[in-house]
Amino acid sequence: MENLLGDFLRARRQATTVERAGLLRGTGNRRTPGLRRDEVAMLAGVSVDYYIRLEQGRERSPSDAVLNALVGVFGLDHEAAEHLYELARSARGSFRRTHVADRVCPSVLRLVNNWERALAFVVNRRLDVLAKNAAAAAFHEGLSDSDNLLRLTFLNPASREVFLDWEREARFMVAHMRAAVGADLDDPSVLALVEELSLASEAFHHIWGNYNIRIKAPDMGRYHHHRVGDLTLWLATFAIDGATGQRLFVAHAEPGTPSDDALARLSASRR
Repeated sequence: MENLLGDFLRARRQATTVERAGLLRGTGNRRTPGLRRDEVAMLAGVSVDYYIRLEQGRERSPSDAVLNALVGVFGLDHEAAEHLYELARSARGSFRRTHVADRVCPSVLRLVNNWERALAFVVNRRLDVLAKNAAAAAFHEGLSDSDNLLRLTFLNPASREVFLDWEREARFMVAHMRAAVGADLDDPSVLALVEELSLASEAFHHIWGNYNIRIKAPDMGRYHHHRVGDLTLWLATFAIDGATGQRLFVAHAEPGTPSDDALARLSASRR
């Protein structure tokens, strides 16, 4: 089994600067990006040997006190901290996988389809698009790989024209799947998608290796559609009760703006 807890700790250690951790940089060049293991151990109040065992997967029962200390050392936000706790539960053997269904319930489908002046779609934790409204269907029209947001972003070159802030969108998509999958990364369908994207996209391989965690979408995004032009949209995501792993994505515009008019035209084109 993959050492998910160790992988996460290593990635966060390498991404944490000595300045962020409140340490003096000192003289000379550092061969290690971010913090050294002994520095993390010192800041977390554990022995160097204990922390090395954590990263190597030989210590599988870190206490809550140790986890809380590591949250502070790495400056983890709420989402990343929750991910760390889940990985720790998995390492202890106390994580139970829940069945993830891809069927969207009828009431959610009605909600999605009733959203007329917004892009609305439902995804699972792999970011497969399970349902979309008329505006979202029109927005994705003609784009290959639009059945999965990660494939669309990393495998379709046109995505760099559609997502005007492509790198931010790409980093969010990867961090979102990391958070959604959590400690269940050994799911064969998830592993297959990660392998496919890692082999086909160097950008995905690099971003995946950063091990960032994020569920909440950026507040605003900028997009381009070949028929209606540029759109500035406010973004939100919502967990769907009773459907583990499913989330509703909604993108809408300020009323009366050109972006709002563009969304209305997209929706009307699919009726």
